[in-house]
Amino acid sequence: MERPILEVSHFRKEYRGKVAVRDLSLSVAPGQICGFIGHNGAGKTTLIRSVVGAQPPTSGTVRVCGTDVWADPVAAKHRMAYVPDNPDVYDFLTGAQCLDLIADVFGVGADVRHRRVDELAGRLELAGALDEPVSAYSHGMRQKLVLVGALLHDPALLVLDEPFVGLDPSASHELKAILRERAAAGGAVFFSSHVLEVVEKLCDTVAVIRAGELVASGPTDE
Repeated sequence: MERPILEVSHFRKEYRGKVAVRDLSLSVAPGQICGFIGHNGAGKTTLIRSVVGAQPPTSGTVRVCGTDVWADPVAAKHRMAYVPDNPDVYDFLTGAQCLDLIADVFGVGADVRHRRVDELAGRLELAGALDEPVSAYSHGMRQKLVLVGALLHDPALLVLDEPFVGLDPSASHELKAILRERAAAGGAVFFSSHVLEVVEKLCDTVAVIRAGELVASGPTDE
């Protein structure tokens, strides 16, 4: 059996003595799209932020491709990409400059980055706006820009927090196709969503969190 791309083991997170997530374990295998669902405040974003190395767990481990996110954060982060629920990007740069910055951080060569930017920005209908300043972008355009940036270095794990919010129907359809392609190529996708219809149709597995506890996890049909 292939090792999971994402492994969360006995994860616990406390804030000032209050438990936000308790003893949560889950995994996402190569080729899987896993939907992470739960009410507002259930602990979805808390777990996601720890998975991507933005905040440490109180206890437990998070591994990406076998690498502990907190023991070797740089190596782990090179294997994944994160799309937050609020697409904050540098307003003083153009879209193209933002993507160049991301590509530089991940060591993506010029030929590869140009090819991927052309393909992804074209698919998400953003190509015509890349020379414009990000300050002029709508929320949906910023979301598209962050999505393109997340895919530039071909991550093994793609982590997304409410990725469909703010996207127009055409971009939402294209993003679903991109996520399926990522899984078909052996990658893994872990995303939170309030849109249960999207989770049902897109995901191979689902994890349900309630009040900081994992109450169900398994194949979507189940």
